Amino acid sequence: MRASQTNTVKITIVLVVATVAALTWLLVSLTRPTGPEPDRPNIPTRAVDLTRRISDYTSPFNEDSGYRHPTHEERQTVAQGVGLLLDGHRAQARQRLSRVDFEIRTVTDSATGRRYAEVGDRTERGPAPRGWGRVYVDLGAPAHWSVQVPHPVADARTEQLGVSVLRGPRGGVLVIAGAHRRAGDGDAADVAHRTDTVFDAVCDELTERGLPGIQVHGFADDSVPDYDVIASTGDGERARPEGQALADALRARTWHVCRAWARSCPLEGRTNVQGRKAAAEGVPFLHVEFSNTIRTSPALPRRAAEALGTVTATWSAQPVHRPRG
Repeated sequence: MRASQTNTVKITIVLVVATVAALTWLLVSLTRPTGPEPDRPNIPTRAVDLTRRISDYTSPFNEDSGYRHPTHEERQTVAQGVGLLLDGHRAQARQRLSRVDFEIRTVTDSATGRRYAEVGDRTERGPAPRGWGRVYVDLGAPAHWSVQVPHPVADARTEQLGVSVLRGPRGGVLVIAGAHRRAGDGDAADVAHRTDTVFDAVCDELTERGLPGIQVHGFADDSVPDYDVIASTGDGERARPEGQALADALRARTWHVCRAWARSCPLEGRTNVQGRKAAAEGVPFLHVEFSNTIRTSPALPRRAAEALGTVTATWSAQPVHRPRG
C-alpha cells in the first residue's frame, strides 16, 4: 500500500473515531438528568434512613432547646445558597453557605435509593443550637415543588409526614424548621408567622421561582372534633384545582375534610406568611392540618402522604411555572 493511501486510511479512522465520540457525548448530554446537581457517583454519599435521620435531628426540640434569631444577611445567605444549589452551582452554593457555618451533605435514602442534598448546620459546629432548620433537595430531578414543615415536634410527627411526601413524586424540596415553635423569645421561632427566619427566606426563594408548596400542620383531635383534615389555599378563600384535588383524595380515604374555600373552618391558615407570599405571587400553595390520630397512627400517615402525592405528582409533571430572574 502506498504511503498516501496509508495516510488516507489513518485520517479516515481518526475522523470516524472522532465522530463516534462526538455523537456519544451528545447522546449523554441529552439524556443526563437536569436536576439541581448531576447524580454523579463521585459525589460523597452515605446511605441513611431519611425518616430516622430527621427524627434524630428533631428529637431534641423542645420549648427550652434554644433559638438564635438570624440577621437579615444570614437569612439571605442561606436562601441564596439554596438557590445556587437548585441552579446546579454546587461549588458556589457550598462557598456561600459556608459564610454562615452551613454545609451541603449528600445522602442516599436507604428506603428508596434516592439521593438528596442536605443543607444545614456544619456537623462540627458544636452543641449550641441556632434552630435555623434544614433543607433537602431531590438530586434526581429538577425542583418542581416543596413540602414545608414549620412546626416539627410541636405538631407531632409532621416532620415524618414531610419525609413521606418527599419520597413520593420526584422533584421535591423539603424545608423543615430547626426549633420548637416556642423555643425562642416570644414567637421568634414560630416560622409560619414570621418573615424574619431562615425558614421563611428559603420558602420565599422557592416561591419566587414559581415552585408550588404544601405546608403540613397538626391539631389536637378534641380541638376540632368534627374533622380529620382542614385544607386551605394560600389566600384562605380561593378554590384552586390542586386544593379540590387534595380534598377529594382525602375524602376518598373516608376522612372528614373541611374545605376552607367552601365554608368557615378553624385553623384556616389565613395568617400564614408563606401562604400569603404564595398568594401574592400567584403560586399554588396548600395549608393542610391533620388530626393527631392521622399523624400518630401506625398506618394513617402513609395514606395521608399518598393523598398529598396526588397533588405533587401533578406538579412534578408540569414545568416550573415561573423560573426566577
